Amino acid sequence: MTGQRVWTAASIMSALVLAGVLAACGKAAPEGQQSGKEQPAVKPALTVNVAHLAQQMWPRTATASGAVQAWQEASIGAEVGGLKLAEVLVNVGDVVKQGQLLARLSDETVRADVAAQRAALAEAEASAAQAAGEARRAHELDKSGAISQQDLVQYDTQAKTAAAKLASARAQFDGQQLRLRYTRVVAPDDGVISARSATVGAVVSSGTELFKLIRKNRLEWRAEMHGDVLPRVQPGQAVRLRRMDGGVVNGRVRQIAPTVDANTRNGLVYVDLPPEAGSTGVKAGMYLSGDVLLGDAPAKTLPETAVFSRDGYDYTMVVGPQNRVHQTKVVLGRRQSGQVEVTQGIGPNDAVVAAGAAFLSDGDLVRVAAAGAPASAPAASSPAAAGAKP
Repeated sequence: MTGQRVWTAASIMSALVLAGVLAACGKAAPEGQQSGKEQPAVKPALTVNVAHLAQQMWPRTATASGAVQAWQEASIGAEVGGLKLAEVLVNVGDVVKQGQLLARLSDETVRADVAAQRAALAEAEASAAQAAGEARRAHELDKSGAISQQDLVQYDTQAKTAAAKLASARAQFDGQQLRLRYTRVVAPDDGVISARSATVGAVVSSGTELFKLIRKNRLEWRAEMHGDVLPRVQPGQAVRLRRMDGGVVNGRVRQIAPTVDANTRNGLVYVDLPPEAGSTGVKAGMYLSGDVLLGDAPAKTLPETAVFSRDGYDYTMVVGPQNRVHQTKVVLGRRQSGQVEVTQGIGPNDAVVAAGAAFLSDGDLVRVAAAGAPASAPAASSPAAAGAKP
């Protein structure tokens, strides 16, 4: 009886193992073979249009930044000292003309000095005339031998001395008149007053600066450019300067600095700005950026929609064999009117996804639309497409 129970347990265990094997074999069979159906084909991720590199002529530009400065800023100061400022007639921002009176110094003492010197000049003129007359009479007497040579020399010496004193008196008189004229501080040129330190009642010394004047109200942009770019910049090239409000001021390169800063490796480009630049909001002291137009150059371009950025780099999707896309890194250059220049990465024969490339991954299958046909939207972004059956 004991032997019979052992045999029955063994039989049961064998039956269970056999059943498990048969169940496993049944699960391993492909679902398609069980149902008798074939697997569906892989669907394209997108229907896309393609673009190729286009050859165009685009302007080359060099971007720079720098300060706007006065073309020339004249310093207007007092040319006589020890006088009080009696009147100040202009302020900062005033537009002045050449010769216009800016300030007036008290001139009472100078006028008195002029009057005294005028009298001294008249006295010197009389003395010189008297000495010259005596010298002429002495020379007439010398013809008859009625005067000695020593007296003749003495009369000549007195005449020359009187003439020298007359010249000195005339020079001093002219100097006093010049001092009187300098009591009127006038504009040396047309322009706009940029600074004023003159104060009514202050006693100034000779050389004290009273005003600063931007000559002709003329501004210039001193653009800082890297030394590698400077050889391509030439006098006369057009410049577009960007204002603070987003507007543009057109200028022209006047000259290029002959040296480059040893620390920054930058050189200065001096750009003349038009007279109306000041009225458009551009002021001396502003730090602005702009572009120097270096001339036209060929460019290989793609639509901006064909380029996308990932991880700080620019890429395109190139359609390869069997319509599978390959993510390709590119190097970009200039941009203009919705187009972008491609300098490295792809060739003229590469077909690039024209739009929607950012929705694709490397190796995705796409359908290339016929020329003129619209491309499809991404499958993930379309709920209807996500729920459609094959």
